[in-house]
Amino acid sequence: MRRRDFIMLIGSAAWPLTAGAQPTEMPVIGLLSGNLFDERELTAFRKGLADAGYEQGRNVSFKFASAEGFYDRLPTLAAELANYPVAVIGAIGGTASAVAAKNATASIPIVFANGGDPIGSGLVQSLHRPAGNVTGISFFVTTLGAKRLEFLKAAVPRVSSIGFLVNPGNPNAESEMRDVEAAARLLNLRIQIRKATSGPSLEEAFSGFVAQGVDAMVVAADALFLSHRAELASLGIRYKLPTVCDVREHALAGALISYGTDRIDAYRQCGVYVGKVLKGTLPANLPVMQSTKFELVINLKTAKALGLEVPGTLVTLADELIN
Repeated sequence: MRRRDFIMLIGSAAWPLTAGAQPTEMPVIGLLSGNLFDERELTAFRKGLADAGYEQGRNVSFKFASAEGFYDRLPTLAAELANYPVAVIGAIGGTASAVAAKNATASIPIVFANGGDPIGSGLVQSLHRPAGNVTGISFFVTTLGAKRLEFLKAAVPRVSSIGFLVNPGNPNAESEMRDVEAAARLLNLRIQIRKATSGPSLEEAFSGFVAQGVDAMVVAADALFLSHRAELASLGIRYKLPTVCDVREHALAGALISYGTDRIDAYRQCGVYVGKVLKGTLPANLPVMQSTKFELVINLKTAKALGLEVPGTLVTLADELIN
């Protein structure tokens, strides 16, 4: 595959860096993502950098590498950033990007921002003492699958069979799957699991769930699904499958429910941490930060389209209602 298929430089968001160019005295931040870059995430990241005293073009520049949802590209992308070399790698857009970065270098500092389990995925030894060259921000979206299923059951009391949509390329897929399966057993729900690794495979998953008699579905926390949130929401309404997802952006796009943490603030804090590393702080001396604010968002417009009346007890628990 050609180099341009792997490295994506985003217009004004990146400094023009030609192949084979050597870094200048201005430090270069390598940003590695498992998916397409989200401008809101980048804006939050730059805000954190600014809080730490770094401004793009004045005293820092960027080199972007996006796998565009194809996680198998991440090892090559991470190796290219490490060989450039960059001063620090910001690993965003899913746990897989951070794992790829860690596998690519043991010397370049890595700061991640993702929703996986940083200990379980092998990124750090502990939250308080990360050790090695990796630290970051964890917003634990993958550990909340059971709670999302509870909210879905509360919103759709008649549900007896649920579907779980997962990307098998995500390092957290197995652990999140186990959590949701355990929660389904406690709620006396049958569970069907389908896998999707690209946008085109989403409709096949939805039609398969319907054929299996699924009443509603849980979407695993994954950068791929987030980038296809509008399509997921549309498919949920078309196939009459109430859907619960991990972050607010899904509910804004039309999913019935989202439950998770403030992801955008996590990216801002990731920028702050990258700034601290550029000033000389070792990742091992920066404990992994954890999100503390959780948001329940319900899209009442979607509920109406699905012919559902969300119970008042659940409505009162919501942090945000979309009408």
